[in-house]
Amino acid sequence: MSMQDIRYIGVNDHDVDLFEGQYIVPNGISYNSYVIMDDKIAVMDTVDVHFAEEWLNNLHKELNDRQPDYLVVQHMEPDHSGSIFRFAERYPRSVIVSSAQAFTMMKNFFGTDFAERRIVVAEGSTLALGKHELHFVTAPMVHWPEVIMTYESTEKILFAADGFGKFGALDRGEADWVTEARRYFIGIVGKYGAPVQAILKKAATLDIQTICPLHGPILTENLGYYLGLYNTWSSYTPEEEGVVIAYASVYGHTETAALKLEELLKAQGQTVVVYDLARCDIHQAVADAFRFSKLVLASITYNGELFPFMRDYIDQLTERSFSNRTVGFIENGSWAPTAARNMKAKLEKCKNLTFAENIVTIRSALSEDSFEALTRLSDELKK
Repeated sequence: MSMQDIRYIGVNDHDVDLFEGQYIVPNGISYNSYVIMDDKIAVMDTVDVHFAEEWLNNLHKELNDRQPDYLVVQHMEPDHSGSIFRFAERYPRSVIVSSAQAFTMMKNFFGTDFAERRIVVAEGSTLALGKHELHFVTAPMVHWPEVIMTYESTEKILFAADGFGKFGALDRGEADWVTEARRYFIGIVGKYGAPVQAILKKAATLDIQTICPLHGPILTENLGYYLGLYNTWSSYTPEEEGVVIAYASVYGHTETAALKLEELLKAQGQTVVVYDLARCDIHQAVADAFRFSKLVLASITYNGELFPFMRDYIDQLTERSFSNRTVGFIENGSWAPTAARNMKAKLEKCKNLTFAENIVTIRSALSEDSFEALTRLSDELKK
């Protein structure tokens, strides 16, 4: 970091295969932590316990034989809180600073809530370090209930907890922030659009020059771009016009219809992204459904219901408050096609979805009739 008094002490994790037990992270992930050097020294968050020693060494190098006065805990998820106990043992005179709910969680995780060495902060609480002053901003359900963010008013830094994070270790390059930040946001925070909108309103009242997230790169330029994306994502507004086609096929006939629709839509000049739900990164397919304005679901009928990959995909969408989109259906069934009805039923709890009138029903394989229905669907989606 360019700011002399605020040092980065985080770590990169190249060992993790699935972040939060489900998200594929081919480039690993960073667990970010920072230390503010002033009359009083404040450490901002810890890291996953597997990296506690590396992190404590990073901190030790920056301290130059001084003792940290405070550990600010913004978020209790174990990838950030895992080393709190190790820190508390190493620096017995330091004070833990966090929300009341976070201290309850510490008791659950570590068997202690540090009652003899803690400061409980809430919305509007401040902590003076010397030249720097920390202002605490509550951010409940972004994306856990105990979360606080911290605004440092001298350097105008927002320590944003899990906000503005992305997948990928910092030593694996910073290319294409938006793709991995979108996949991170929609996957992990997607359900909590309203709380994110609330924190964005608070952020709008602050003069923010730098955003320090708990995952991914520090953001110092074009902050309006990142804030704008967060506003788009958290309000469930399509980022761009285009169609995602997500299909579940067994013998290739449903796949043929999906690819034929892709051809028709591209011929009209539409942007199209296609996912084979049995073989793709499901969370990338989810992120793109939120990115684009239209979605077509193509599934075989399976055991009178949906093919499992399609069922899982729709559950992933509805769980994250999928809304404000146009959705079309392609169903296949050799004797009793019911997939379209089942897909629509699963989506009906979503807000403000427009369902395409032209439902494509295939009986085993694409025929002249079902191809005509596919053409009608592509024309409807163009409008």
